[in-house]
Amino acid sequence: MLALVFLAGCTGPADPTPTPTTGASPVHRAESQRPPGPTTVLAARPGAEAAIATSAALFRSAPVAVLAAEQDSDGVATAGAAAERLGVPVLLTGTGIDPWSELARLQPRAVLAVGKQARRAARAQENSVPVFGIEPAEDPGSVPELPARLPGTEPPQPTGVTVLVDQRRDDTAAAATARAVGAAVVPVRGTDPRADPAAVEALHAAPPGAVVALGKDFGPAERLRARLDVAATGTQLPGGGQVMLPGRRLVCLYGHPGAPSLGVLGEQGVEGGIERARRMAARYEPLSEVPVVPAFEIIATVAHGEPGPDGDYSGEADVTSLRPWVERAGAAGLYVLLDLQPGRADLAAQARRYEPLLRLPHVGLAIDPEWKLGPDQLPLQQVGGVDAAEINRTSAWLAELAAEHALPQKLFVVHQFRLSMIRNESALVTDRDELSMLIHMDGQGSTGQKDATWRAVVGARPGEVPLGWKNFYDEDHPMLTPEQTMSRRPAPMMISYQ
Repeated sequence: MLALVFLAGCTGPADPTPTPTTGASPVHRAESQRPPGPTTVLAARPGAEAAIATSAALFRSAPVAVLAAEQDSDGVATAGAAAERLGVPVLLTGTGIDPWSELARLQPRAVLAVGKQARRAARAQENSVPVFGIEPAEDPGSVPELPARLPGTEPPQPTGVTVLVDQRRDDTAAAATARAVGAAVVPVRGTDPRADPAAVEALHAAPPGAVVALGKDFGPAERLRARLDVAATGTQLPGGGQVMLPGRRLVCLYGHPGAPSLGVLGEQGVEGGIERARRMAARYEPLSEVPVVPAFEIIATVAHGEPGPDGDYSGEADVTSLRPWVERAGAAGLYVLLDLQPGRADLAAQARRYEPLLRLPHVGLAIDPEWKLGPDQLPLQQVGGVDAAEINRTSAWLAELAAEHALPQKLFVVHQFRLSMIRNESALVTDRDELSMLIHMDGQGSTGQKDATWRAVVGARPGEVPLGWKNFYDEDHPMLTPEQTMSRRPAPMMISYQ
């Protein structure tokens, strides 16, 4: 059992303990340690639990441990600054928290208690290891004069560990412990480093080896490691970060290059299309709480009235014909969706044709079940549909492609204006980590008709899958303005124009 005895501290009206005046002790070095695996997720609550867990993960021993009370924010800040200077861990006391077993494991020569609450907690223990007390600094980020008899310390040898800290939590002490051991501390807005552009930049600048993440929501460890591999590439999506939704809203021109009859995308060349998409996206910026990204939705396979050489009633554009549009759009900061009108073809098989383009980080996939035909069906004679199982096989392939090449999340869009277009919709797999899935309502007609379709699509979607909306220049009566479009609830995250 660790034995503590309070020897000295800074004076104050409620704490008359004298301050030691004798010379300093010899210098001692803390011993660091690497966590056992390449990726460790500490399932500890913020504050005292995280501080103890971080010390246990990164320190083998320490000549001094710094102690503060969890509820004393100034004391915690001063304790953190002192620990970083000394190269030792910070531990916190709190209701239901026992830092004493971790102190016993560290075997310190002394404890530095910051603030009256921490000193009272130390006094309550039956102990003989010296406890030195100081008051929180007036500037919490600075360190007051340390007791002269406090053992001298040197920082431990760095171990090359990176520590991820969720900025929504208060893990001041744990982060200080990490810096004290020489770890690189990367703050993350949330628990997915891909979603934070600043975290992506930091992890790209210094690709992590061993990683410790503070908080169970970073896990599981295998998923976090895959996310870190993507973040380390540094490749960001138009609009920033590597997670598609809900971090941006897309405004798309829909159609096929050089084919005005298939949509507005084909009404001009690529440069004209880029400018048109930008102008339309700009109209949504004042209405959106997230960045608005202009986009192309290019029909890559077009449903045909004739079977064609392969008998699938779908004409597939060559990769080489689409590449100039895809690459120029990406260079201009646009996102690109490749849309499939499969006819009788298998969706996943058609998607594989475009693997060279889908390997690009700014390219996603859309599927249009209206044009998915059964063995006895023909285009334009009925509205098609597809089983959730076939959609799931397609999304699984796309997710595997993204994982294999450490790509940012890909947008995976399923068009729908009749519920029959997605059979067994509740069975859709919507949580693949490599994808953001969106169900896109692309019905046409009067506002009343479209709103009825919208309500049906919203009601049928599995969970909280984001939604999209299509505006038709010729078929809508009238076509909604951006303000009217954004008044739909939930607000669409992708708006396309045809």
